[in-house]
Amino acid sequence: MTRLELRVDVAAPPATTWAALTDWERQGEWMLGTTVRVTSGDGASEGSGLAAFTGVGRLGFTDTMRITAWEPPVRCAVAHTGRLVRGTGEFVVVPRGDARSEFVWSEDVAALLALAFAPGVKWSLRRFAAFAREYPA
Repeated sequence: MTRLELRVDVAAPPATTWAALTDWERQGEWMLGTTVRVTSGDGASEGSGLAAFTGVGRLGFTDTMRITAWEPPVRCAVAHTGRLVRGTGEFVVVPRGDARSEFVWSEDVAALLALAFAPGVKWSLRRFAAFAREYPA
């Protein structure tokens, strides 16, 4: 496993970035080929379950996760619990003043998967920055 860490500057206050980031049902608006749903709990606390389907049509896979850390408006960590994707992931919002923030995405992934995965995540993070900038405060 290798730690993949990617960052993007966001022209939105940290609280807005956090709200946009943790709006699980809208994640598909910025994350390439992915839809997310809450499967247990409220999606806003430790122990809540999430399922992310990545693919096109019916061709793809579902990544199940459990929230292991919930520290609004700064950090959310998940444990991947599926058969295909294992390890941990983390979303961190770093304040950059009152009106800006930085979103840090990190995941433990297989080294070969990191090479294939990184370009799509980079593209998605650029879309996230635009999504968060327009997100209702």
